[in-house]
Amino acid sequence: MLAIALAAPAGASVKPGDVITAQNAYKVKDLVSPGVYYKVTRGMAMDVVPTSIIQWPPPYRDATEKYSEQVRLSADGRSLVNYVAGQPFPFLDPNDPRVATKIMWNAAFRPITSDDYDLRYYDCDDVYSGLSKPYNVIDYFQIGHYAGYDEVGRTEVDPIPIDPDFKVTGRYWMFGLYPILAPENLRGSGFIRYRYAQPTKGDDIWQWTPGTRRLRRMNEGIMSDAVVSGGNPTSFDPDHYSGFNAKVEEYDYKFLGQKTMLASVNAGHSPEITCTTDGGASACPENWELRQLYLVQASPRTSISDQALQSKSILYVDGEMWFEPYVDEYDPNGQLWQNHTYWLTYRDRPVPDARIAIYPFKREFVVGAAATDVQSGMTTMCYLPGQNTPEHECWYINMGGVDRDFFTTNAMVRAAP
Repeated sequence: MLAIALAAPAGASVKPGDVITAQNAYKVKDLVSPGVYYKVTRGMAMDVVPTSIIQWPPPYRDATEKYSEQVRLSADGRSLVNYVAGQPFPFLDPNDPRVATKIMWNAAFRPITSDDYDLRYYDCDDVYSGLSKPYNVIDYFQIGHYAGYDEVGRTEVDPIPIDPDFKVTGRYWMFGLYPILAPENLRGSGFIRYRYAQPTKGDDIWQWTPGTRRLRRMNEGIMSDAVVSGGNPTSFDPDHYSGFNAKVEEYDYKFLGQKTMLASVNAGHSPEITCTTDGGASACPENWELRQLYLVQASPRTSISDQALQSKSILYVDGEMWFEPYVDEYDPNGQLWQNHTYWLTYRDRPVPDARIAIYPFKREFVVGAAATDVQSGMTTMCYLPGQNTPEHECWYINMGGVDRDFFTTNAMVRAAP
């Protein structure tokens, strides 16, 4: 692993080897988002490590060099034109009035996955966070598949670089989460989601509920809602399952600058460990390092502002891996409401003992994710791979593990146990 020296902001007092706890949380107040700082003050510990260099997968890098020069924004600044594969905008000018939108398109077509992925078996705990709070699981979730398939931007698995189906359907990508295996009252349920290139066409979403044997078409606005169909408590909403996952064109963006901040991009544990000092509301202690992050404010456009539950999001986008290590959400009154924190690792396999999911180069894997309601302390902490699941290789990225047939309502219904 290569390492580079990255200067901390003026006044910062962290260096590799430091351990950050609630007792000295003040040291990182200006190096993390308000939502992450909330978690540190309530017991999430950090091990500060040297800064890593995160390399893109070579096929993604080659596609960027081949196609990026032809990409531009549409006249209204909302949509991509001539995008094929790789990163749309590898060269950014902070003085560009559209730089925030370009950052979001870079994050949408990120290098972490470009063709397909199948996250098999992961689990989540619902807990209440708090300093030295006992570990008390309110609800437990286990998911069979969390999968996606890109029709555009493919770099490793045929068809490359664009699936011919795109000309027929206009879909950028498809997503599926099914079957839910626990808790029992949700067993067999799930949903699928389609994202379209047409800027004015909202996502298509279908939910299957086996108890009532009902397939329901869902409104796009519910994707910002963390309530699941069975009424089970959770803090994660589908628009934040993987950073900021809402449709790019439905938000306005404001560039807030670039800043050196802490993020967990080369975690030392997989499966992740449960934090014993915050009630199990995070993965800790874990590696955090100084990174260059772009700060972008996302506000829902008029077309969905009456549906989105958040008034704005502050996105912290890593300028090397192009993933948001954390996102803060604000309620309609402008108060901090939710924090989404992601722990990633950089290696050639998702777990040390992998036998199938092994790659010829290092890539990023999300190994932990927490959604925290900072107004109540309610947290959903997810482990990827799961701690108590039969499958531990977990992440199958750009291996052809799923195809378009996986993302149909028939497939979802048939998969219900």
